[in-house]
Amino acid sequence: MASKGILEIADILDEYSSDIQETITERAIKVAKQGASDLKANSPKRTGDYKKGWRVKTTKGKGFVNCIIHNATDYQLTHLLEKPHLKRNGGLTTPKVHIAPVEEKSIKQYEQEVINVVENGG
Repeated sequence: MASKGILEIADILDEYSSDIQETITERAIKVAKQGASDLKANSPKRTGDYKKGWRVKTTKGKGFVNCIIHNATDYQLTHLLEKPHLKRNGGLTTPKVHIAPVEEKSIKQYEQEVINVVENGG
């Protein structure tokens, strides 16, 4: 009889772990989508194409989720806009920092979401 009780506890813990993982996955996707939305709102706008290009690529597997926010239309501009670089005729460009603040905000938000999920049990 004792082994049956241990198996029941193991099943309960396995179900609890699955619930936690599922909830964390949902929250990660939510945070990533919010980050992409923030980037769309705060990106420099010259023609609007760069601003509209922010997307979230999500990869899920057993026990993990990977969300990447990227610019699908003008990815080559992200570094040029975020960091200063040399101009053709000399001098440096003025950086338009818009990715780093959203990255920091998203990381903090995700960490807080994970803490809430674990503390509240899913």
